[in-house]
Amino acid sequence: MKHEQRTEPDDGALLDAFLSDPEGVSGRRAVSELFGRYQRRVYLWCYRYVRDRERALELAQDAFARAWRALPSFGRRSRFSWWLFVIARNVSLNAVAAPSLLRGDAALLDGVPSVAPGPAERFEQEQDWEAARRLMLDHLDDQERMALWLCCYERMPLDGITRVLGLENATGARGLLQRARRKLRAALEAREE
Repeated sequence: MKHEQRTEPDDGALLDAFLSDPEGVSGRRAVSELFGRYQRRVYLWCYRYVRDRERALELAQDAFARAWRALPSFGRRSRFSWWLFVIARNVSLNAVAAPSLLRGDAALLDGVPSVAPGPAERFEQEQDWEAARRLMLDHLDDQERMALWLCCYERMPLDGITRVLGLENATGARGLLQRARRKLRAALEAREE
Protein backbone atom coordinates (compact mmCIF):
# COMPACT_ATOMS: atom_id res chain seq x y z
CA MET A 1 0.00 0.00 0.00
CA LYS A 2 1.38 3.37 -1.00
CA HIS A 3 1.38 6.17 1.57
CA GLU A 4 0.75 9.61 0.22
CA GLN A 5 2.86 12.26 1.84
CA ARG A 6 0.73 15.28 2.57
CA THR A 7 2.54 18.58 2.27
CA GLU A 8 1.27 21.78 3.74
CA PRO A 9 0.85 24.72 1.41
CA ASP A 10 3.58 27.33 1.68
CA ASP A 11 2.89 30.89 2.80
CA GLY A 12 2.56 32.08 -0.80
CA ALA A 13 -0.13 29.51 -1.59
CA LEU A 14 -2.09 30.49 1.51
CA LEU A 15 -1.78 34.16 0.55
CA ASP A 16 -3.07 33.36 -2.93
CA ALA A 17 -6.00 31.42 -1.44
CA PHE A 18 -6.85 34.34 0.82
CA LEU A 19 -6.55 36.97 -1.90
CA SER A 20 -8.71 34.97 -4.31
CA ASP A 21 -11.54 34.77 -1.75
CA PRO A 22 -10.88 37.24 1.12
CA GLU A 23 -14.47 37.22 2.41
CA GLY A 24 -15.22 33.57 1.73
CA VAL A 25 -14.72 30.45 3.80
CA SER A 26 -11.64 29.26 1.90
CA GLY A 27 -9.97 32.66 2.18
CA ARG A 28 -10.62 32.90 5.90
CA ARG A 29 -9.42 29.33 6.42
CA ALA A 30 -6.20 30.10 4.50
CA VAL A 31 -5.43 33.25 6.46
CA SER A 32 -6.24 31.48 9.72
CA GLU A 33 -3.71 28.76 8.90
CA LEU A 34 -1.17 31.36 7.77
CA PHE A 35 -1.46 33.42 10.96
CA GLY A 36 -1.54 30.25 13.07
CA ARG A 37 1.93 29.36 11.81
CA TYR A 38 3.35 32.53 13.32
CA GLN A 39 1.16 32.99 16.39
CA ARG A 40 3.69 31.75 18.94
CA ARG A 41 6.68 33.45 17.34
CA VAL A 42 4.90 36.82 17.14
CA TYR A 43 3.85 36.49 20.77
CA LEU A 44 7.45 35.69 21.80
CA TRP A 45 8.71 38.61 19.72
CA CYS A 46 6.35 40.98 21.55
CA TYR A 47 7.17 39.40 24.90
CA ARG A 48 10.87 40.15 24.40
CA TYR A 49 10.01 43.82 24.24
CA VAL A 50 7.53 44.15 27.10
CA ARG A 51 8.37 41.17 29.37
CA ASP A 52 4.74 40.86 30.39
CA ARG A 53 2.57 37.94 29.26
CA GLU A 54 -0.78 39.71 29.07
CA ARG A 55 0.67 42.77 27.40
CA ALA A 56 2.57 40.60 24.90
CA LEU A 57 -0.66 38.76 24.05
CA GLU A 58 -2.40 42.09 23.44
CA LEU A 59 0.46 43.34 21.26
CA ALA A 60 0.54 40.12 19.26
CA GLN A 61 -3.21 40.37 18.72
CA ASP A 62 -2.76 43.98 17.61
CA ALA A 63 0.02 42.95 15.20
CA PHE A 64 -2.19 40.29 13.64
CA ALA A 65 -5.10 42.72 13.38
CA ARG A 66 -2.89 45.22 11.58
CA ALA A 67 -1.54 42.50 9.31
CA TRP A 68 -5.11 41.35 8.56
CA ARG A 69 -6.10 44.87 7.50
CA ALA A 70 -2.95 45.35 5.41
CA LEU A 71 -2.88 41.85 3.89
CA PRO A 72 -4.76 42.79 0.68
CA SER A 73 -2.05 45.37 -0.06
CA PHE A 74 0.90 43.12 0.82
CA GLY A 75 3.12 43.56 -2.21
CA ARG A 76 5.32 40.47 -1.70
CA ARG A 77 8.49 42.53 -1.86
CA SER A 78 9.69 40.35 1.02
CA ARG A 79 8.71 37.08 2.63
CA PHE A 80 5.42 37.13 4.49
CA SER A 81 7.09 36.22 7.80
CA TRP A 82 9.49 39.15 7.55
CA TRP A 83 6.67 41.54 6.75
CA LEU A 84 4.69 40.23 9.72
CA PHE A 85 7.65 40.66 12.08
CA VAL A 86 8.17 44.24 10.94
CA ILE A 87 4.56 44.89 11.93
CA ALA A 88 5.10 43.15 15.28
CA ARG A 89 8.28 45.17 15.81
CA ASN A 90 6.50 48.45 15.17
CA VAL A 91 3.64 47.53 17.49
CA SER A 92 6.12 46.50 20.19
CA LEU A 93 8.29 49.60 19.83
CA ASN A 94 5.23 51.81 20.10
CA ALA A 95 4.20 50.00 23.28
CA VAL A 96 7.65 50.37 24.82
CA ALA A 97 7.89 54.03 23.82
CA ALA A 98 4.61 54.87 25.56
CA PRO A 99 4.75 53.50 29.12
CA SER A 100 1.48 52.19 30.41
CA LEU A 101 -0.08 53.98 33.36
CA LEU A 102 -2.06 50.85 34.18
CA ARG A 103 0.95 48.65 34.80
CA GLY A 104 2.12 48.35 38.39
CA ASP A 105 4.97 46.55 40.13
CA ALA A 106 2.83 43.43 40.57
CA ALA A 107 2.63 43.06 36.77
CA LEU A 108 6.40 42.64 36.66
CA LEU A 109 6.09 39.39 38.62
CA ASP A 110 3.84 37.92 35.93
CA GLY A 111 6.78 37.92 33.52
CA VAL A 112 8.94 35.70 35.73
CA PRO A 113 8.80 32.08 34.58
CA SER A 114 7.57 29.60 37.19
CA VAL A 115 9.85 26.72 36.14
CA ALA A 116 13.64 26.24 35.89
CA PRO A 117 16.04 27.98 35.97
CA GLY A 118 16.22 28.88 39.65
CA PRO A 119 15.72 32.37 41.06
CA ALA A 120 19.42 33.30 41.01
CA GLU A 121 19.87 32.11 37.42
CA ARG A 122 16.68 33.85 36.35
CA PHE A 123 17.81 37.07 37.94
CA GLU A 124 21.16 36.82 36.19
CA GLN A 125 19.55 36.09 32.82
CA GLU A 126 17.16 39.00 33.22
CA GLN A 127 19.99 41.30 34.22
CA ASP A 128 22.02 40.18 31.19
CA TRP A 129 19.02 40.64 28.92
CA GLU A 130 18.24 44.04 30.40
CA ALA A 131 21.88 45.15 30.12
CA ALA A 132 21.99 44.08 26.46
CA ARG A 133 18.65 45.75 25.77
CA ARG A 134 19.78 48.95 27.50
CA LEU A 135 23.04 48.98 25.50
CA MET A 136 21.09 48.56 22.29
CA LEU A 137 18.61 51.29 23.22
CA ASP A 138 21.31 53.71 24.34
CA HIS A 139 23.83 53.21 21.55
CA LEU A 140 22.01 51.95 18.44
CA ASP A 141 19.42 53.60 16.26
CA ASP A 142 16.14 51.82 15.42
CA GLN A 143 17.43 50.40 12.16
CA GLU A 144 20.59 48.99 13.76
CA ARG A 145 18.59 47.40 16.60
CA MET A 146 16.17 45.82 14.15
CA ALA A 147 18.96 44.47 11.95
CA LEU A 148 20.75 42.97 14.94
CA TRP A 149 17.54 41.41 16.23
CA LEU A 150 16.62 39.91 12.86
CA CYS A 151 20.11 38.50 12.43
CA CYS A 152 20.70 37.11 15.93
CA TYR A 153 17.24 36.08 17.11
CA GLU A 154 15.26 35.48 13.96
CA ARG A 155 18.23 34.02 12.05
CA MET A 156 17.23 35.99 8.97
CA PRO A 157 19.82 36.02 6.16
CA LEU A 158 21.54 39.27 5.25
CA ASP A 159 19.70 39.71 1.95
CA GLY A 160 16.39 39.31 3.78
CA ILE A 161 17.35 41.92 6.38
CA THR A 162 18.42 44.25 3.58
CA ARG A 163 15.00 43.88 1.89
CA VAL A 164 12.92 44.10 5.07
CA LEU A 165 14.67 47.25 6.22
CA GLY A 166 14.66 48.75 2.71
CA LEU A 167 18.43 49.33 2.70
CA GLU A 168 19.62 50.70 -0.60
CA ASN A 169 23.31 51.27 0.12
CA ALA A 170 25.95 49.00 -1.42
CA THR A 171 26.74 47.06 1.76
CA GLY A 172 23.13 46.58 2.87
CA ALA A 173 22.58 44.75 6.13
CA ARG A 174 26.22 43.66 6.37
CA GLY A 175 27.44 47.25 6.77
CA LEU A 176 24.61 48.10 9.15
CA LEU A 177 25.37 45.08 11.36
CA GLN A 178 29.11 45.84 11.39
CA ARG A 179 28.41 49.41 12.47
CA ALA A 180 26.01 48.23 15.20
CA ARG A 181 28.53 45.71 16.54
CA ARG A 182 31.32 48.31 16.56
CA LYS A 183 29.10 50.67 18.55
CA LEU A 184 28.20 47.95 21.06
CA ARG A 185 31.85 46.88 21.43
CA ALA A 186 32.87 50.49 22.08
CA ALA A 187 30.06 50.91 24.61
CA LEU A 188 31.09 47.74 26.45
CA GLU A 189 34.74 48.78 26.51
CA ALA A 190 33.79 52.22 27.85
CA ARG A 191 31.70 50.59 30.58
CA GLU A 192 34.57 48.35 31.69
CA GLU A 193 37.00 51.28 32.08
